[in-house]
Amino acid sequence: MKFIIQALSIFALVQSTSAFAGLNQPTKTSGDVSRRESFANVAAIVGGVAGIIASPSIASAYPSDETPRITSRLGGLLERYGDTQRGLSLLVPSGWNKFEGEVGAYDIKWQDLVDQRENIKISSTPVKSTTTSINALGDNVQEIGEKLAVKRDAKLIKAEERLTDNILFYVFEFAINDGTHQLLSLCVSKGKIWSIDCNTLEKRWSKRSETYTNVIGSFLPNLSN
Repeated sequence: MKFIIQALSIFALVQSTSAFAGLNQPTKTSGDVSRRESFANVAAIVGGVAGIIASPSIASAYPSDETPRITSRLGGLLERYGDTQRGLSLLVPSGWNKFEGEVGAYDIKWQDLVDQRENIKISSTPVKSTTTSINALGDNVQEIGEKLAVKRDAKLIKAEERLTDNILFYVFEFAINDGTHQLLSLCVSKGKIWSIDCNTLEKRWSKRSETYTNVIGSFLPNLSN
């Protein structure tokens, strides 16, 4: 299995009407150029989502209720990881190998000791300062998920949004036709877009489902306890 979620080609989302900037300008400005350069950097890290076009409207509603961060370590199956340099924290599987960034692929990766196809990856890249939420992609999470699924040659199992620590997350579950099952979470915080994906074989999804759900639900781009 060589599927590596890199994903969110925001540059493709904003070719003519920048959902991130919330502006429709008849002519290019220096701000437009810098925005597009920033989105191109996103595409390099999170590529493979070209063709998802966000609504020109920037009036996207947040979920009305906060979802608490998941803290359960499942009896020791998970351990807390905090990265002071990057300013992030989450629960990760105990004993898994950790790898530092591979340019264009991920910032950090955790990988099962036995099967490298079971892995968790975090990626990030800067975005324009006016970009403050993942809802710049649009507020129809199901539609976004379906388009992501097409790009992955996958079936969309679930698409949902949640608000945790006042950060909006989009979460997707895919059954990919190469035999991979994946959870993907996206958010914007601290001037970056963050992507975390959890991958396993389809036949092992039932064993990894709870673990990966807790990993995704525990991630925050800060060092909160």
